[in-house]
Amino acid sequence: LLLRWRRRKGLWRKVKEARQRQERSLVQMEMAVRRFREQHPSVNMISILSLPLPELSKKLRDGSLLPEYVFYAYVGKALQIATETNCITEYLQESETQLQKAKLTGKLGLLYGVPVSIKDSIDCQGHDSTLGFIKNLNKPAAEDSVVVQVLRRQGAIPFVKTNVPQSLISYDCKNLIFGQTFNPLLYTRSPGGSSGGEGALVGGGGSILGFGTDVGGSLRFPAAFCGICALKPTGNRLSKKGIISGVLGQKAVAAGVGPMAKDVESLVLCMRALLCEDMFNLDSTVPPLPFNEEVYSSTQPLRIGYYETDFFTMPSPAMRRAVRETKQLLEDAGHTLVPFELTNVDYMVFNFCVRGMFADGAASFLKSFKGELEKSSMGLLFWLAKSPNWLKTVLSWIAKPCVPRFSGILRSMRASAVDEVWSLHHEIEEFCHQFISQWKTLNLDVMLCPMLGPALGIGYPGKLSVAVSYTMLYNVLDFPAGVVPVTMVTDEDEEELKGYQGYFRDWWDRTLAKAFRGSVGLPVAVQCVALPWQEELCLRFMKEVETL
Repeated sequence: LLLRWRRRKGLWRKVKEARQRQERSLVQMEMAVRRFREQHPSVNMISILSLPLPELSKKLRDGSLLPEYVFYAYVGKALQIATETNCITEYLQESETQLQKAKLTGKLGLLYGVPVSIKDSIDCQGHDSTLGFIKNLNKPAAEDSVVVQVLRRQGAIPFVKTNVPQSLISYDCKNLIFGQTFNPLLYTRSPGGSSGGEGALVGGGGSILGFGTDVGGSLRFPAAFCGICALKPTGNRLSKKGIISGVLGQKAVAAGVGPMAKDVESLVLCMRALLCEDMFNLDSTVPPLPFNEEVYSSTQPLRIGYYETDFFTMPSPAMRRAVRETKQLLEDAGHTLVPFELTNVDYMVFNFCVRGMFADGAASFLKSFKGELEKSSMGLLFWLAKSPNWLKTVLSWIAKPCVPRFSGILRSMRASAVDEVWSLHHEIEEFCHQFISQWKTLNLDVMLCPMLGPALGIGYPGKLSVAVSYTMLYNVLDFPAGVVPVTMVTDEDEEELKGYQGYFRDWWDRTLAKAFRGSVGLPVAVQCVALPWQEELCLRFMKEVETL
């Protein structure tokens, strides 16, 4: 008991030190901005912050705007948003040195002088990548991840790291070390996750370009909840070297790293900058595919598949309306819209997503929590993971008639033998080929899909892990998928929500209805999807949707 008490005391001390470091970071930011304002009282910070990224980057490159003006404008705004939403975990003080060096080198990359924010799990040399775990504190990364190296070579200045949920296997944004991050649009709402710190910072205007990761919607949830744009590329279009994942070595559900910004053109500029020789040389496992300008700038009318629901998670009235209105506007703009029928999404969620992520009976997932102080944020998922196989089987059998989804999750969380894992991987490949075949039979270019929204109340994502069906499908398929906000929740949507029952009418459906309530004025997005390696077409479609 004494040893346990001493261990816990040691862990709490580490947490306290990390929180003090976080507070010191904000003080450093405040001092840096104050110093700059005293020296340059006439600089109009508001006009700098109002510039979209393509325009800002043009002004930086042609010398009509100085990098330090932009840098300190964003440090000041980031500080304000961090104070309001608790989204920043660390200020990268070396960014000030990089700023001075950038002026001297004279080499102007595509992102010259652009301050960028980085998710906690993406390695930055000399800084922790904690994933919200105490065990990862005081273990600074030995080198930058490839994405950060390429950003620096393109002249970008990584200046802060942002908050994540513990383990990353969540679409909320809370951990014991740094606490809860809030949505900048409404503080009682979640910013989404796991790239929630990025969503809050970019959504609040404290960063013009952010970087996150996505294994089930972790870029798309924060973008949709905070009213911004994001792109989850094909898993290996951008390098994942130096990026820590929630379940190491898991291959069934493809993760991706991608950008978040206020508009699509900013994402395009970012992809142009990243898809360069440096990326391909630093990580030769990334296919050397530079950005295809011809595909992005094409004006050919598109043939677009669409669906309003996946028949697993009933869309909120605002989600359904977002797809319908976007479909109509796209048709009015001269594009062809074709209904696409999704089938067996429940099988995909249980057998591919849950079983794929936790094929070892969730042993790796549980191991990452070993020696941590708190696991309560994972709730039911954690309890299920800890149950022995026989208990999962018995409970699954008992639950099947009345709560089929609970039964499906239990069944899928049993430990699989190696041959079963191979069989699963083969099944996922077959599923992908069938999906592409259906896509090609309809002769589609891209797909318009619902995106979960509006932002759920704080604490709700942890209770609603089943609601990842709309996003996780495209991690299983490994298709590029982007998010664009298209509308806001209306009073009519709110009224219609009173009749929301869900497809299963179980506890999850009732909870989701509660989580959607009271959202008038909050943004609602759609997903834009393309076939693997067609990020440029995906972005072109996102741009079409944005300009409707």
